Amino acid sequence: MALPLLDYKPTTQNHRVRSFGIADQNEDTPYIYRVEDANSPAEIQELIWAAYRQVFSEHETLRINRQTQLESQLKNRAITVRDFIRGLAKSERFYEMVVSVNNNYRLVDICLKRFLGRSSYNKEEQIAWSIVIGTKGFYGLVDALLDSDEYTDAFGDYIVPFQRKRMEGRPFNLVTPRYGDDFRETAGTVKTDWRFTLDQFYSRKSKERQLREGDPRKYADMAASINNKGNYAQRVSAFDLDYLSLVPSRGRK
Repeated sequence: MALPLLDYKPTTQNHRVRSFGIADQNEDTPYIYRVEDANSPAEIQELIWAAYRQVFSEHETLRINRQTQLESQLKNRAITVRDFIRGLAKSERFYEMVVSVNNNYRLVDICLKRFLGRSSYNKEEQIAWSIVIGTKGFYGLVDALLDSDEYTDAFGDYIVPFQRKRMEGRPFNLVTPRYGDDFRETAGTVKTDWRFTLDQFYSRKSKERQLREGDPRKYADMAASINNKGNYAQRVSAFDLDYLSLVPSRGRK
């Protein structure tokens, strides 16, 4: 018996606000690719490139990631854009690049960004969708997201997903999702990859070289190496002074 999706709520009211609209066009407003607007082979190819950029997070589409059979079906209108996105998400390349190198929580956040155009609301939503992965598998998560009411209302069958909710920063679909700290520690990359070892070894020295001349932080090692034992200030009392020895001999009687 499949478990129902857990209830979760947005953390703030800002999550419910439409981030983009016709009235506030600016440089951050995304270009919407619709299959209805693709009236030439060049335009349908641009739509396909936009789908690759959204799903695979590529600035330039790599030949190894292309799914030519899906492209041909979309060009012939045999499948919808939603089906094309579904095929890319379930491809072997996407599994190798994204699914296999992330834990479930991070994978949920990435999939929400790629397929629904927004980041996860909070940890509760990540847990809810992670249960879907645990019960239905990753392909079940893809179907649940692409067949959801949110996806249908935002993109339907003929629009390439785009970033709808931008709380801060530039488009997050062009951020490489691989090799987080947790993955490197689990896979042993930190111990085996010489680049991480050199970075940890030289990080402190490189930071010191970047400091300006005269910065006290550059002399932290020198200050720590000074042995201050026994170098206490001398305690001198007035009773310890020999005043007669300080008076010139001519003044004595």
